[in-house]
Amino acid sequence: MALVTIDRPERRNALNHEALEQLLDAHRRSVNARVLVLTGAGGHFCAGADLLSVEDGTFTALLRKVLTAFRDDPRPVVAAIDGAALGAGTQLAIACDLRVATPSARFGVPAAKLGLMVDQWTIQRLALLAGAGPARAMLLGADTFDGQAAFQMGLVQRMGSLDAALGWADELAALAPLTLAAMKLGLNRLEIPVGHLEDPAIEAAWSAAWGSRDLEEGIAAFREKRPAVFRGR
Repeated sequence: MALVTIDRPERRNALNHEALEQLLDAHRRSVNARVLVLTGAGGHFCAGADLLSVEDGTFTALLRKVLTAFRDDPRPVVAAIDGAALGAGTQLAIACDLRVATPSARFGVPAAKLGLMVDQWTIQRLALLAGAGPARAMLLGADTFDGQAAFQMGLVQRMGSLDAALGWADELAALAPLTLAAMKLGLNRLEIPVGHLEDPAIEAAWSAAWGSRDLEEGIAAFREKRPAVFRGR
């Protein structure tokens, strides 16, 4: 078993380019492990993208590489979640196969508060794991759900701390790895690949959001700690 930790506690483990590169490197170095456990340091899983340091579109491309690495890894990947798992944090959590969370964990995709847009894979995977209703609440209402609510809807499979996730990883490591790899492949084939946009209308909507003045306003408002004023353009 290999433990991968997002270690930026001063930013609630919000992701910047360096943190994403470190996740990719940690994933590559875990090649001999039978199971991966992904967690965050300092009482939070991941508070999303670090909007104080993310300046260009290369961040989304790098995030997709990380999500793809964990999603397509043939080994089971378990997320151990405490505190914030928001935005890119929720994306990381659902890229894992199984989730263990504390009651104080908090899931959500507040992209609409910033003018951002997540990819179609995120929308599909979230709806499959959490259910269509909760997914709509998170995506359209920017609602958040705590660990207990996420457990009740099926987004979280077990309640507990990092120790509980590590114990489950030990159980998984004793199972037949080729069977687990085949099962995971079959489950992933129910979905489109990470970042893949087959529908031209969805691709146009994605480009419109990421190229909008609303996005500039959302990030500026976040940095200035004020409410955003969106114009729909």
